[in-house]
Amino acid sequence: MSRILLCSSNENVRAKWFAALRLMHKIHQASLPDEARVILKSYPMDIVLLHRSMIDMDTMSAMCLQKAESCKLFLLSDRPNDEEGLRFLQLGGMGYANTYIAAGRLRVAVQVIESGSVWVGQNLMQKLIERTVRREGEDQQQPADHGIFKDLSRREYQIAALVAEGLGNPAIAEQLDITERTVKAHLGHIYAKTNLKGRLNLALLFNKNS
Repeated sequence: MSRILLCSSNENVRAKWFAALRLMHKIHQASLPDEARVILKSYPMDIVLLHRSMIDMDTMSAMCLQKAESCKLFLLSDRPNDEEGLRFLQLGGMGYANTYIAAGRLRVAVQVIESGSVWVGQNLMQKLIERTVRREGEDQQQPADHGIFKDLSRREYQIAALVAEGLGNPAIAEQLDITERTVKAHLGHIYAKTNLKGRLNLALLFNKNS
């Protein structure tokens, strides 16, 4: 059972997070930055949920720099914005979301982060993908001869390439003249064959291997 530290000065926020995560994780809570530091020194944490309103950017940067390699940081903001999210991820954070994310999605986000993958919202994900695209003019219609994408079918590889370009499911469906349901089915097969979790991780690795 993994250990998670919930950091928020808002008792209601901590209670919401606790209710969502308590059955699957060992939960610790901190209402002040100094309290969080003491807990982090006393217990090895797997994931730390940080309420943005509790810390300033300098404190957040210091936590990112000082955290143990095994401790993953997940920032939750009352008013999330893409630039703040990008900066946090660039500092080494593993997740960025709205403070009031639904309980089910919070559990999924924590599972994704726990596995070593990044969790972000759709808009931020698109920006991250766009920043990694470096395949100007290259033909990505044929599967590569190496890497984790070698077992994809031609159609699956096409869809992976379009995801890597930053296209959403509706745009992919329109471009390939298939239904969104078919796109989702192919993505499921892609994730299963590559052992990747989520569009962002697929896009980042695809662009890296292109």
